[in-house]
Amino acid sequence: MLVIKSNRRLVIPALLLSWVIGLFLLADAGSCHAQESPAAQDAYLVEPGRLDPSFASDSGSTSLPMTADPAAPTPAQVGTPPADDGWHFAVSPYLWFPGVHGTFAGPNRGIGVHASATDLISHLRIGLMGAVEARHKRLLLPLDLVWVRLGKDRAIPMLPPPATATSASMTGTLFFMTPKVGVRLIDAEKIKVDALTGFRFWYFGENLKFSPSALNLNFSRSQDWVDPLVGGRIQLALTEKIAITAFGDVGGWGVGSQLEYQAGGLLGYKIKPDWTLQAGYRYLNFDYHTGTARTFVVNATLSGVVVGLTYAFD
Repeated sequence: MLVIKSNRRLVIPALLLSWVIGLFLLADAGSCHAQESPAAQDAYLVEPGRLDPSFASDSGSTSLPMTADPAAPTPAQVGTPPADDGWHFAVSPYLWFPGVHGTFAGPNRGIGVHASATDLISHLRIGLMGAVEARHKRLLLPLDLVWVRLGKDRAIPMLPPPATATSASMTGTLFFMTPKVGVRLIDAEKIKVDALTGFRFWYFGENLKFSPSALNLNFSRSQDWVDPLVGGRIQLALTEKIAITAFGDVGGWGVGSQLEYQAGGLLGYKIKPDWTLQAGYRYLNFDYHTGTARTFVVNATLSGVVVGLTYAFD
């Protein structure tokens, strides 16, 4: 028992001494490794075909430097997307189902109009709606077009001679076209912000025809004007397939109409890489009149659901 105790007293100091020596050896090895590692790192970061002089002098090696593969991308090329210098196009046929309410007045009389989307569809004769857009880098060239013709035929009571009209046919045509030019202010992956300016060309046509008639009761009239516009658009990607778009513009300022403005929003779902379904709401108001005596007045609002399909291609 005494011998074992004596050996423990000798073994424990010896172990402590060996641990201290080992720590000094590890620290010295780490410092040497730290001095060599920067040179080794620099050797891999030099340009292809060139060797860092400090590495050559420290290593003492007389072997030829290794050259990088010419086909391999340089550090500046890694992670850099290719430049987009081409044109991109999108075609968006859509259907807008607006209700209409407002005032239509001529020199002698005026009428208030309130028609739902169902009323307008029931009297639709023909229509065309769609938008196209061209984009080059940050330059935007969108165009929107709406053309609708409404009509109604109605029998009328027998008129006294010499009038012989037994029916009346009334048609109304609405056409507007909105070309714009814009710039993409923010072009990030999740959000895109566009500033736009342009004009909206308006055309209204009204025709009333009695058949048959011996009197000159037929009526035909049209109005057209142009409104300058400024506006914008924001596109926000919620997921890889779902995005929302908010848009609007304002203009007129007495050049054509006294004031007009538009606002709307769309929810898009990408069904294929180049095809996107969209649905939303569109609101458009304008106030137009001619002459100091307001001989012709149109103050109307068109608002309703819009659905469409966008095809994008290069």
